Amino acid sequence: MAGLPAKLRLQPSDVKSAALWGVAAASGALYLVQPWGWIKKTFLDKPEPEQK
Repeated sequence: MAGLPAKLRLQPSDVKSAALWGVAAASGALYLVQPWGWIKKTFLDKPEPEQK
């Protein structure tokens, strides 16, 4: 990256901005889809024991 001008180099503020936009996008997607029942059923509820 030594050959790139200073404006094109990756800056720490660029990484921070990209991470914050990623969190915002993921939060927005969860808000729109709202899979709370699926998350609860998949990760929080214990499976019922099998009966024969």
